[in-house]
Amino acid sequence: PHSIFYGPAGCGKTSFARAVASGANYDFYEFDGGNLKIDDFRKILKNYENALNKPLFFIDEIHRLSKTQQEALLIPMENYKALVIGASTENPFFTLSSGIRSRSMLFEFRPLSSGDFEELLGKIREQISFSIDEEAKEYLFKSSGGDARAMLNLLEFAVTLDENVSLENLKTLRQNALKEGAKEDDTHYELASAFIKSLRGSDENAVIYYLARLIDSGESADFIARRMAIFASEDIGNANPNALNLAASTLSIVKEIGFPEARIILAQCAVYLASSPKSNSSYNAINAALRYVQSEEILKIPPYLKNHTKESKDYLYPHDFGGWVEQKYLEKPLVFYKSKGIGFEKTLNEWLEKIRSKG
Repeated sequence: PHSIFYGPAGCGKTSFARAVASGANYDFYEFDGGNLKIDDFRKILKNYENALNKPLFFIDEIHRLSKTQQEALLIPMENYKALVIGASTENPFFTLSSGIRSRSMLFEFRPLSSGDFEELLGKIREQISFSIDEEAKEYLFKSSGGDARAMLNLLEFAVTLDENVSLENLKTLRQNALKEGAKEDDTHYELASAFIKSLRGSDENAVIYYLARLIDSGESADFIARRMAIFASEDIGNANPNALNLAASTLSIVKEIGFPEARIILAQCAVYLASSPKSNSSYNAINAALRYVQSEEILKIPPYLKNHTKESKDYLYPHDFGGWVEQKYLEKPLVFYKSKGIGFEKTLNEWLEKIRSKG
């Protein structure tokens, strides 16, 4: 079946996709989600119109596909004109359309454990002659953050330098071979979680630290900016509406400039979000409303709120009454939004109280 492999870098997603293609006798085509051209995709499909076998399209970083590109995949996926396997370091529930997800099996790949690294190291030693002591081996495993590719890169550097792999050499080489950001015990997801929780806790120094860790571990600027945009609305909301504007601008800008300069924009936004007043009133309100509409009887829309009905003439146009007029908008009173009165929310509360007092 079509599949989405998601998990941190270096945990075997691409290798497993190649194994699937080889085992099932598919012709393997690999694409980068950031540079995929749908026309190339269609040209390949055309070559297989009358063929007995099918191509396997492996799309690395599938989360980087635009909405239009994702939609273009739906028909060939639906008709099984090709087997599609996508790989992503991000959760597909946040980054892929429901159409892609519903046509695919989702598989989460986890970081390699010390046991996995031990097994991999054993296979390498069958092919290459070198020695490594326990202390150096422990450092090699832990500093690779569950990333097989990072471990192999560092080991390759070390063996090239000296067949007797030492802790000292590994530490000297590691800055050039890999980044330390994500250790085995605090993976991609845990670092992101610590970053968001520090934002929520208004600890700007912790925020900058975890941001540096995310950047140093090779995390994409897009991923970090998207998380901050969500945070700006979910955890700050109308306590400081400008937070969402800054987060949206950050997301747009980092897509254009990339690292290393993107670190500056990300840092500015992160400090601003951490320093802003916090409120999740809107977040709580929409969740409460969704629970209600999914579990309770649907309320009738008052006739004068509908378009083009004879009752429409009964609608009171607020602008004809100085901006507000008392009017019933729900069949029965419901309360979903409960302001916390924090930051700019207080100003909004005062305005609502003022206009409603006229009624």
